[in-house]
Amino acid sequence: MEYFKKLLDLLKIERQEDLDSYLKLTASASVADRRENGLTWYPIAIRGSETGRGDYLTVVVERTTHHDISHQLRFGASAVLFSNHDPKNDRVEGTISHQSGNKLKITLLTEELPDWASDGKLGIDLLFDDNSYNEMQNALKLAQKPKDRVADSVLTEVLTGQKAPTFDASLTAVAVPQLNPVQQKAVNKILQAQELAIVHGPPGTGKTTTLVQAIKALIANDGQKVLVVAPSNTAVDLLSEKLAEEGLNVLRVGNPARVSERLVSLTMDSKIAGHSATKELRSLKKQANEYKNMAHKYKRNFGKAEQEQRKALFNEAHKIMKEVNNAEQYIIDDVVAKAQVITATLIGANHYTVRDIKYKTVVIDEAGQALEPACWVPILKAEKLVLAGDHCQLPPTIKSTQAAKEGLSNTLMEKCTLMHSEAVVLLQEQYRMNTQIMGYPSLVFYNDQLTAHPNVAHGLLLTQEPPLEFVDTAGCGFEEKLEGTSTTNPEEAVFLLKHLAQLVAKLTDHYTAANFPTIAIISPYKQQIRILNELITGSDQLMIYKDKISINTIDSFQGQERDIVYIGLTRSNTDGAIGFLADTRRMNVAMTRARKKLVVVGDSATLSRSEFYSGFISYAEKQNAYISAWEFVGF
Repeated sequence: MEYFKKLLDLLKIERQEDLDSYLKLTASASVADRRENGLTWYPIAIRGSETGRGDYLTVVVERTTHHDISHQLRFGASAVLFSNHDPKNDRVEGTISHQSGNKLKITLLTEELPDWASDGKLGIDLLFDDNSYNEMQNALKLAQKPKDRVADSVLTEVLTGQKAPTFDASLTAVAVPQLNPVQQKAVNKILQAQELAIVHGPPGTGKTTTLVQAIKALIANDGQKVLVVAPSNTAVDLLSEKLAEEGLNVLRVGNPARVSERLVSLTMDSKIAGHSATKELRSLKKQANEYKNMAHKYKRNFGKAEQEQRKALFNEAHKIMKEVNNAEQYIIDDVVAKAQVITATLIGANHYTVRDIKYKTVVIDEAGQALEPACWVPILKAEKLVLAGDHCQLPPTIKSTQAAKEGLSNTLMEKCTLMHSEAVVLLQEQYRMNTQIMGYPSLVFYNDQLTAHPNVAHGLLLTQEPPLEFVDTAGCGFEEKLEGTSTTNPEEAVFLLKHLAQLVAKLTDHYTAANFPTIAIISPYKQQIRILNELITGSDQLMIYKDKISINTIDSFQGQERDIVYIGLTRSNTDGAIGFLADTRRMNVAMTRARKKLVVVGDSATLSRSEFYSGFISYAEKQNAYISAWEFVGF
């Protein structure tokens, strides 16, 4: 089928680009460089080991230094244990089976630790993520043959535009008192859908709340087990927690990113640990490990009799481990059978514990950020699909510019929203922003259909403090500078923080340190963030409230909100070049984080050649929210 052939071709391009950038980072990089790039833990200490599934050895390791460096070592990733004494030869591959804080477990493709593991400094290197690409590729190849999968072939035809979705209007509508009328409509659309329902949730419109109630209603209706997935661990964790709060039996497959006690209790590991048959399982594992430890005392270069003894002990350990694996499988099957909701990432939907389960309904949350090939991993398990998210916010992360241009950045949610408008419910009432802050994003992205709930519509920091300002730096000589591949504007950064300091001074008389408003300072450029962070440490006035202030790029604020948001647009040049400010979906995310005050600082002379920014400047003028930077005292 041509549809999937194209996706496979695009995925191949993306995979190659991803591999090339991985090789570039690692090919001749020192261990310190790899550590700095988040690909390596070094040095590490081994804190324990145990025999895992299939007789493989699981080792617990801890990084002993450089705790402040962020890293990409995650549950499910392929990695390698190495010795820095001879990193090319002293290495054994494995899979990260757990990661929390500065500790992780890695299941190695070996039955025993190599001798070099007790000699020299050890580290863990992240390997290229072949597994995710293989899962996506296999899913697309399977999707090409819908006739082999009678149950979900209709869904495939709907999603690829060959058939229209159908709805059973005879189903009794459910009433959920805590939802507004449009949210209720979305729940009932999900219940009546036979193949596809789409919940389009703009910022602050209660998409997660709506989704949770819909999943509850699906389970109540016919006791079906529902698979709930999302592209990121953070989104999966949020839904898992909310669903558990509603009293549902949730099984979180994979590893939670936010390790709260509540989330840990939802994981497979925790549920296995609490299972009635686990005591016997532990006893068998202990026995097997004892036999293995006895076997390890006989070295390979001992005499024939000792070698025979070593072999006999290993055989006995293997026999017990077979019993362990059978008992473990029984417990896993029992845990899965009792779960009402299974939650995982898109790729995690194929975790070995749940790989073969089929579902009547699969829900993909944050579908506006989901790479389509990854979506087909859970879709192939479904008769019916619910897509929830907002394709007018952040798109999926794609490494290859070519693949993005040729269509990989176009999400399944975006395609289905255009093809099947009858399946879409747009949530319209938002519970976050003052009406003035909401107005421009609503106009540009949501056909002016958003309304503000009365509780937030007129929310202000102070009676005389306007909710929206565009501060125009045109003519101030705040010129942008190129710094590596990033752009900076040091003078704009200084101005922005002075402006914020004036606002903080006004607020200090009306708020205590405890209830002081939360503040986000956002820039699209990483180097500008660095400058802002350096400058703020020199401001005694702002440092008083440092626990209330977050400074970061737009992407890191997705899904969050603050009382006050400052956006420094950074670009200021005579060519009107705005770089990736042209991705207006990102600006939608930035502008809609603010509850009570949004301040956008930028150069109108540079920005106004873009229709989006000239429209925003006009909107600000109509709201009496346009101010020239020249109007500020002391600048």
